Amino acid sequence: MQSVIEYFFALNSPWSYLGSAKLAVIAARHGVPVAVRPTKLGAVFAETGGVPLAKRSAERQAYRLLELQRWSRYLDLPLIPEPSHFPVDETHAAHLVIAAESAGFDALRLATAIGGALWNRNQDIADWAVLDETALELGIDAEDLRRRFSVEELSEMHDANTRAALAKGVFGAPSYVLNGELFWGQDRLEFLDRKLEARKNGSVR
Repeated sequence: MQSVIEYFFALNSPWSYLGSAKLAVIAARHGVPVAVRPTKLGAVFAETGGVPLAKRSAERQAYRLLELQRWSRYLDLPLIPEPSHFPVDETHAAHLVIAAESAGFDALRLATAIGGALWNRNQDIADWAVLDETALELGIDAEDLRRRFSVEELSEMHDANTRAALAKGVFGAPSYVLNGELFWGQDRLEFLDRKLEARKNGSVR
């Protein structure tokens, strides 16, 4: 049975954005598909003891901004640490990614582009005009997807992703699951890459 990387993430997470393009490169190099699973991070936090950003101490919030700047420079990936539209209601954006995945489009590429709209271009991803334009740049007709999938269907799939995340031990975003093994954080992508390489070579690590 072919391996699949299950990608649990939130578009409100800058760490998800920072790792998204690298995940695509790793998956392509190993020929492994990615199951793109937008997840309700608030619900995950509520179940696993996570603390929302606004409730964290000033010291933790300040260090988060420092780390975002460090990783942005390290990855050579421009990022606005405090975009104007953050936190944002990502429901429409997450539903669009879920619809794209269900319709057979490259949902990981779309999620990366929507993340870029928020974290790189300082756009409001709760605005359908922004989402429509972002999707169209990738050859995806967002309006057509809205006709094909009901809000109720997409909401249930969003909830199902969240239940699946919790069932697999996910407690934060981004998280990558390969054959039941959890890798939390974009800074763990190297370990995911090594695991895939070891599997390809028939070795165990």
